[in-house]
Amino acid sequence: MTTPDPTRPAAPGEVGSSPQDRQSAVPISRRSAESEAGARPAGEGGAGREEHARGLAVNELVVHYRDDDGTVALAVDHVSLDVAPGEILALLGPSGSGKSTLLRAIAGLERPTSGRITWDSRDLADVPVHRRGFGLMFQDGQLFAHRTVARNVSFGLEMARIPRQEQRARVAELLEVVGLAGFGDRDVASLSGGERQRVALARALAPRPRLLLLDEPLSALDRALREHLAAEVRTALKATGTAAVFVTHDHDEAFAVADRIAVLDDARLLQVDTPVQLWRRPATVRVAQFLGFEVFVPAADHEWLVGAPGTALVGAPGEPASPGRADAVVGGVDPDASRLPGEPTAAAGEGAVVGGQVLAVGPGALRLADDGPWSGHVVASGFRRGVTHTAVAVEGVGEVTVLGQEPVLIEPGSPVRLDRSPDLST
Repeated sequence: MTTPDPTRPAAPGEVGSSPQDRQSAVPISRRSAESEAGARPAGEGGAGREEHARGLAVNELVVHYRDDDGTVALAVDHVSLDVAPGEILALLGPSGSGKSTLLRAIAGLERPTSGRITWDSRDLADVPVHRRGFGLMFQDGQLFAHRTVARNVSFGLEMARIPRQEQRARVAELLEVVGLAGFGDRDVASLSGGERQRVALARALAPRPRLLLLDEPLSALDRALREHLAAEVRTALKATGTAAVFVTHDHDEAFAVADRIAVLDDARLLQVDTPVQLWRRPATVRVAQFLGFEVFVPAADHEWLVGAPGTALVGAPGEPASPGRADAVVGGVDPDASRLPGEPTAAAGEGAVVGGQVLAVGPGALRLADDGPWSGHVVASGFRRGVTHTAVAVEGVGEVTVLGQEPVLIEPGSPVRLDRSPDLST
């Protein structure tokens, strides 16, 4: 990769390209941040990891920010993770979880309170944003309206003084990758929202960044288009061999794009795993709740339901907390991790589990059956995308969603019984 010239302005899509990016972050001294926000013992809130010889490594990173009223808040709490060359890591979490702040710290736009960020084992603490060789893509493409598609894509190459023949070849290559071959002479004003984001992605990839940072790049699009473009983003990143950190609050989007997913909540890293492992074995009830699982029951008391589609075992008895999983379940549920913020502790018989394996039950795990072991009553019933969604309040368990192919809506209040859904292989 060509090292960016520190004397030139960064190109759009490259870290440091916007006036806001080039503003100096107001640093908070480590001493004042720890005294005002309260320091945590080293290792708590994120287990340290050995830094990879190559790629990105974040070790015990802490970031504070100061609100307009002067209050200091904790945005990133002892987070450790890594991204290998060519790997796509999604940062998944609700609003306010710290994922965008973590991304900005990696980019060099937020100054950490403590911890280290390295690339190929080199500490980036003193490396300015425009010298890191990282690219950045936002939800609004920030395209130049007065430039054609091709000249938007080539802008970073022009700023780097790449020979024009190489520019044309690189632009043609990337437009092919993002599905816009033949669009080079088009005005960006004539493009749809999805096409504009494809151009923004091509422009971000053009200078061959060693790491691309994507902050909610699809969130401004409608759901159908987001689902389509998520697969295209992954294809483009893999085709170019570009390592990436992809921020999103949409777990479907994260599952479609990423090789691994890091789940954050309340500034803490809860779990890092492959999409398959994350779905099959969420580390905590909080992780499972965010993924869409609805109720939690003792697995030992519901063996008939274990292994059904739409269910997952939470943690594992005797399983040690792996790196980046500070509150992973070990032989039970962390009471704090098992509740949503502000939610009271569940009483016995309402899905509370003090010890033993926990079974998470999500939409589609259950079907209507006259002789099923669970009984309840219908709360609501609707028809979406060719599937009937029936919300059922199960006695002593909670509310679950039953999915069906028959377009028959059940009257709210109707009594029903439920059994496990058939295995997908049958």
